[in-house]
Amino acid sequence: MFDNVCKFLAESFSQDFATWLLNEPITLTQLSPSELSLEPIRADALILLQSDEIVLHLEFQTRPDADIPFRMCDYRLRVYRRFPQKRMRQVVIYLQPSDSELVYQTEFILENTRHRFEVIRLWEQPTELFFNSPGLLPFATLSQTENQRQTLEQVAEVIEAINDTRIRSNVAASTAVLAGLVLKKDEIKRILRSDIMRESVIYQDILQEGLKEGFEQGIEQGIEQGIEQKAQEIAIKMINKNIEIETIVDITGLTIEQVQQLQAKTLGNQAQ
Repeated sequence: MFDNVCKFLAESFSQDFATWLLNEPITLTQLSPSELSLEPIRADALILLQSDEIVLHLEFQTRPDADIPFRMCDYRLRVYRRFPQKRMRQVVIYLQPSDSELVYQTEFILENTRHRFEVIRLWEQPTELFFNSPGLLPFATLSQTENQRQTLEQVAEVIEAINDTRIRSNVAASTAVLAGLVLKKDEIKRILRSDIMRESVIYQDILQEGLKEGFEQGIEQGIEQGIEQKAQEIAIKMINKNIEIETIVDITGLTIEQVQQLQAKTLGNQAQ
């Protein structure tokens, strides 16, 4: 979910990211991995944005990943093959604090091949940086703040002041998801108004995922109930034939207690 939110923000607020990472408020459009000559690696975590002159390659990571250096080098070559005239900026953005040396790796080395890329550790970034643009607001609570709850409250105030309903809704929902990396769900609910988020793309995705899980759980539960009901029907028939309880348990998979309850109920019905 965190990958999806970061990808949504980068693609929906590409100019905000260009200002932050390229120091240029240029408009960037999405570059699909399918436009490159080879199959994408982990396309779900890959964000490629482009203008006429530059390609911005972003990777958001919640955990250290040993494959990152190779992936950076691999995609630089792929983009060069497709757009040899374009510059390329590659940035790995780590969302959660880590002591791993992997979050400090900025190059890929293989014999005589060396490729460099940039790394941003959000917990080292100044908080005020993320208040400059609506598309960056969701990252503020992950920045170098001493009080994440207070920062989220400040973000919530800025969000409520956004005039565009769609932007306000999407930023609020994205903020809620990313804040979940550092704050408890109850705290986030108390600070961010859920009514603002309901119209957002992110909120709808979460809702649909929840409905899907509920539907799948319902099917699974129904199947289990059906199997147990059938087992009980078979057990009752065996009880009526005076078959031993141990045998009924072995054949139906019911517990001894369940069979004994069925036996008592069956005998009670017969007595009536």
